Amino acid sequence: MSHVFHREPLKALPVAVRGEGAYLVDSNGKRYLDASGGPAVSCLGHSHPRVIEAIQRQAAALPFAYSAFFSSQPMEELADMLMIDAPPGIERAFFVGSGSEAIEAALKLARQYFLEIGQPMRRRFIARRQSYHGNTLGALAIGGNEFRRKPYEAMLVAHRHIAPCYAYRERRHDETEETYGQRIADELETVILDLGPETVAAFLAEPVAGATLGAALPVPGYLQRLRAICDRYGVLLIFDEVLCGMGRTGAMYACNDEGVAPDLITVAKGLGAGYQPIGGVLASQRVYNAVAGGSGILRHGHTYMGHTMACAAALAVQRVIREEHLLDNVRRQAHRLRATLEERLGNHHHVGDIRGRGLLVGIELVKDRASKEPFDPRHRLHHRILQEGLQQGIICYPSGGCVDGQRGDHVLLAPPFNVDERQIDEIVELVALAIDSAIAGLPREGQRA
Repeated sequence: MSHVFHREPLKALPVAVRGEGAYLVDSNGKRYLDASGGPAVSCLGHSHPRVIEAIQRQAAALPFAYSAFFSSQPMEELADMLMIDAPPGIERAFFVGSGSEAIEAALKLARQYFLEIGQPMRRRFIARRQSYHGNTLGALAIGGNEFRRKPYEAMLVAHRHIAPCYAYRERRHDETEETYGQRIADELETVILDLGPETVAAFLAEPVAGATLGAALPVPGYLQRLRAICDRYGVLLIFDEVLCGMGRTGAMYACNDEGVAPDLITVAKGLGAGYQPIGGVLASQRVYNAVAGGSGILRHGHTYMGHTMACAAALAVQRVIREEHLLDNVRRQAHRLRATLEERLGNHHHVGDIRGRGLLVGIELVKDRASKEPFDPRHRLHHRILQEGLQQGIICYPSGGCVDGQRGDHVLLAPPFNVDERQIDEIVELVALAIDSAIAGLPREGQRA
């Protein structure tokens, strides 16, 4: 009998015992092609020898030194490396244990920034509907994923949310992408004025949407408009790149694709590639100077901030990405992935949209392409696809609720940066089979789900 409290307590999970590049192997010897890196984490695949060697070497030298008392060489070198490709103005980094922790820390730092510069009224935050920023209470409160928020709403601080950038469903027929982007970005100005500009601290958004909206992209000019509105009212701009950053889109920072620099960036998944738990907050020099020249202390901390082994693992991951020129491969394989998906699923009766950037691709499923009507959420199509995929030996990342928190199914693909052409072809074929099998197994009209 297992004493583990699993996420689904009554469900028997396969036991993973080994990783081999893009594959995981379970205790029965079955191999699974990891087409999503779990939840877009394993950007180097599994068991990369250089990362494992770095972890072993650091464990032998110094596993942990409390970052309130000591710095460490891995932490210093990791921060320096992240600045190489950072957006203009971003100059400082500190490290935490996860993406949710990074969001919590960024929100607190934004609040502290305004206390430091003598604007204590700025305490309100704005984000977008259908966003996900983490599972701790502060991150849930700022996020717009209704399914995840609902059980805990009585415990959450109230924040304001504006529309996401979801052109597939929300752009009107009489709008260009640019005019659509301006219209929804201008909602931010409306909410700032409604709250009172002197009370708003920050606006938070994913440059490329993650699992909640299935890799929905910003339309041209949209992020630039958000930046301009924040600047107009003295509001900090925070980009959540926990999922889309660290090379996933083909650039080290997703916002670099758009040429927009925020005041704070959160990173995590691709930072350490799953080899150790780690997240990070990157701050502009302006934000850093306010703290350093004011109270002189960051009013935030956890025991494992700047964890020595975690930083060593992340440093090794980032070196591999650069020294093996993996972002070149991300861009190259991204073209093959999109082309192969379009060839296999582009005319599929139940595939409404294939979207994304780099090796971050979403496939939105619909009951009818013409009307974009989603499947009945009671069928849990996304869950069926996950199960069919596991049977086929493919790991993908399906989610539900992309339309309104309840309706809408999509599949997210996020293969490792060192994926090869043969594996891309295998991913597309196995995911297509999983989608077809899951849809074929849905109850017919009038049957119970």
